[in-house]
Amino acid sequence: MTAGPLTQEDGASADALRKKRRPWVWFLLAVLLMSFGAALGVVAFRAWVRFEQRGATTEIESSPAIISAVRDLARLEGAEFQIERVISLKDKQSRFFGLVQPEDAILLVASGTVVAGVDLSTLSESDVELDPVRRSATIVLPSSVVFAARLDNQRTFVFRRETDLLAERTEALETRARQEAERTLATAAEEGRIVDRSNASVRRTVETLVRSLGYRVVTVTFRGAPGEGEKK
Repeated sequence: MTAGPLTQEDGASADALRKKRRPWVWFLLAVLLMSFGAALGVVAFRAWVRFEQRGATTEIESSPAIISAVRDLARLEGAEFQIERVISLKDKQSRFFGLVQPEDAILLVASGTVVAGVDLSTLSESDVELDPVRRSATIVLPSSVVFAARLDNQRTFVFRRETDLLAERTEALETRARQEAERTLATAAEEGRIVDRSNASVRRTVETLVRSLGYRVVTVTFRGAPGEGEKK
């Protein structure tokens, strides 16, 4: 079966159909152009941000340094501990007459150094007895103490910080966590017998030094140290 020739009426119907579809074509084209424009704008904005960040500089201003105190030190370090601790600190707050207690919490991974040694500035002449004839020396040193417990800022970081919806963020919470970390570092070192280890190290150092001066018998004790009688 073959189709008959198109009449003038059929041609008019086809033109009307094409005109009816044309607005949808323009609408689709407009949507595509808008989507392409939006994507191009996002790419351009990101490129601009990267360019601005590349050219950004950090300005540091500080006041002139003022030396407020000077003190001569005569310290002999005996031991150093590297300690890591996890500090969890929570600031509990009260809302709605105590019915709701939101929290501002921080979890700090702290890494620090604790140094212990002997302060030789308290050493007096009566603490050193030398016998050149017998080539013997008796020395009484003050017991070791913790000189410093400081955090390593390069290795100390905030692992998690959580602030409940109704809680107010406490800006000083991280500072308090760092202070608590420093305090517990010293306590952990003392529990780890850093004082005993420092005394043993200082004893070896002093004995070696005194023997190098020609003394054969060298006795080193520590004033106030457990197990070593305190010199009167």
